[in-house]
Amino acid sequence: MTRGRRLVLLLLAVLLLATVLIRACWLDLFYISSGSMEPTVVPGERILVDRTVSPAQLQRGDVIVFDGRGSFAPYEPASVLDDVLRTLHVRGGESTYVKRVLALPGETIACCSPAGKVTVNDQEVSEPYLFPGDVPSLTRFEATVPRGKLWLMGDHRSASSDSRSLIGAPGGGMVSEDRVLGRVNAVVWPLGSIRSIPSTGEQ
Repeated sequence: MTRGRRLVLLLLAVLLLATVLIRACWLDLFYISSGSMEPTVVPGERILVDRTVSPAQLQRGDVIVFDGRGSFAPYEPASVLDDVLRTLHVRGGESTYVKRVLALPGETIACCSPAGKVTVNDQEVSEPYLFPGDVPSLTRFEATVPRGKLWLMGDHRSASSDSRSLIGAPGGGMVSEDRVLGRVNAVVWPLGSIRSIPSTGEQ
């Protein structure tokens, strides 16, 4: 092998390593395949995810990407090897989901109020992001979120399987904070759909 070819291979290896490190520790891209978060994000779009966000920084209203094993995929156990392979993007993300944080640890979430709205700690939540024509929930529920867990729901409520429909499953539909992969910052593809995804910042 010539010196020039070795140099090219070395540069490719460095670029690959840098890409893996950036996607594992800083910014990542995910493909939207489901309509459960419409109109915030729609199928076919790619989203930019901030992986530096810690659980303590999450706010109600944030849109997040998370590993649903043990919660949204209750019978798919998580393993250290799977975590490593997913971090390195060697294994696919069949159990990776995008949802909105509706209740934080220690909060009690319920539906519906006399006005038909979701409440958190008995306070109605304004939800301007809901899919047009959807109501906050056709399913009545009430749950207190344990420490280290999150209550998540899709914006397209009539097309979203989320914490509401998993109350009786292992974990009670709650997602562990340590399964959060990052917070969605923006849609970056297709080019004509580039836009930021702000948090509603509700507290």
